[in-house]
Amino acid sequence: MWQMLSSLLGGSGLFLLGMVLLTDGVKSFAGSTLGGALLRFTGTPAKACFSGMLATLLVQSSSATTVTVIGFVSAGLLTFPQALGVVFGASLGTTGTGWLVAFLGLKINLGAHALLMVFAGAGMRLFGRGRWRPAGMALAGFGLIFAGVDALEHGMAGLAGELSLAALPPGGIGGRAAAVLAGLVLTLVMQSSSAAIAATMAALQAGTVNFEQAAGIAIGAAIGTTVTAALAAAGAGTPAKRTALAFVVFNLCTGIIALVALPLFLRLLPEVLPRLGLDSGPEALAAFHTTFIAVGVGIFLPLVHPFAKVVERLLPERGPALTRHLDVLLLQTPSVAIEASGKALRETSIETFRLIGLELRDTVPMEGLKEKAALLNAAVRDIEEFVAAIPSTNGGRPLAIQLHVIDHLVRLQSRILPADAIRRVLRTELLREAVSLTETLLLEAAAGLNGKAPEGWDERVREHSTALATLRKVGRTRVLDESGTTLAPEDILERLDAMRWLDRVGYHAWRICHHFSTPATDVASPRDEECHPDD
Repeated sequence: MWQMLSSLLGGSGLFLLGMVLLTDGVKSFAGSTLGGALLRFTGTPAKACFSGMLATLLVQSSSATTVTVIGFVSAGLLTFPQALGVVFGASLGTTGTGWLVAFLGLKINLGAHALLMVFAGAGMRLFGRGRWRPAGMALAGFGLIFAGVDALEHGMAGLAGELSLAALPPGGIGGRAAAVLAGLVLTLVMQSSSAAIAATMAALQAGTVNFEQAAGIAIGAAIGTTVTAALAAAGAGTPAKRTALAFVVFNLCTGIIALVALPLFLRLLPEVLPRLGLDSGPEALAAFHTTFIAVGVGIFLPLVHPFAKVVERLLPERGPALTRHLDVLLLQTPSVAIEASGKALRETSIETFRLIGLELRDTVPMEGLKEKAALLNAAVRDIEEFVAAIPSTNGGRPLAIQLHVIDHLVRLQSRILPADAIRRVLRTELLREAVSLTETLLLEAAAGLNGKAPEGWDERVREHSTALATLRKVGRTRVLDESGTTLAPEDILERLDAMRWLDRVGYHAWRICHHFSTPATDVASPRDEECHPDD
């Protein structure tokens, strides 16, 4: 009895450890390639579904794919319908593990050679260089999976001699519900639906359970795998919660459909399996698992947009709009976190440009300006805190660029609401040209960051900023020349302050645009070398 339990527990542990090593090894070997490919090939929900399926087949973990997608949608890199397509594909892709176990683990039985794969993989991991190290970890994980399947098969054979669940009444709603519950619990305990399916196949091969019970356990495992996604979204932002909820609803509905259709599948089994060349054991279970997930995908994928709208109504967006993508969950993946903070910085910069433009046009009451300015200031503080939490060792040049943008944005924010004295003189004839030029600069900058300006917009913003600096110098001389004649000293100081305010607004707006438009290099310019005591 103890030997049987040791085989069952040890086999489960080896399988789970193998899955972890295989997943981590493939992800490390691919680097950001998988994530980049996932983003590139998700133009439509159908393409997103294929990408999710392929990514899951490669990393052998639907949970890993789903958690990654939750990060992408939280960062605003994927739309919600695209994310749903990836989630559907991930559910379908995870059925590939069952085929792997059925054909290689149980039919061909690689267990005898698994330890050699572990040895070779460990050697590559310890002594290899570059990508050979993660490749070795993946190979060792692959070997451990089949070593675990082999141990599970022996343990289940011993369990069949002690207790045969197949002798229990398999039919009826109660029996199927019990099997589904068993699959759900097994997945929760193992934290892997693939491990639960592998254990079920080993039990089916050993005769510990019959096919109907194994099918019920597979349905429960599909439902139980949603727990990982739900835990990943706990405490996260609304986009992550929406994705997790959709994943739960999809798998739950798919499981219900499979449970209802199970009697029909059992009746068709004897006729269909011989035509496909499959046996009535683990291979048939793999076919059933893939079939009912594929049916769910076939139902939900054409309805992805209406389904997305329903989920969005159930979980409406809450919190500040500008920082909605800044989810603490993203900090686990620095590259995605940097994408999210960059998006928030871009949107906050655009809104800041627009608000200062309203200030110049004097079209919004002061109370409205103060309210909007307070929201922008809060957004910048939130972005600062989020960026500060990103591990600096993983940020590189993109993180340095964002720090530059934050520095200029903070300085620009302090100029959203100028002093009353400056506001009074902005409409004077002397400042009319400078005010008009600043408005043009801000409009061009906002359109450029929003992707709605013609090519070369960043160079035009730079030219406008340089022109403002020239106007400030010329205007300063002109104003000072009128000292003691037409203007009182107080009027002169107010105009000088207003010219400096306009120049500083243009300068910081240009520098923000420069960093966004040329992230690879930061070429110095004459204006960078100016001394600005007020900054």
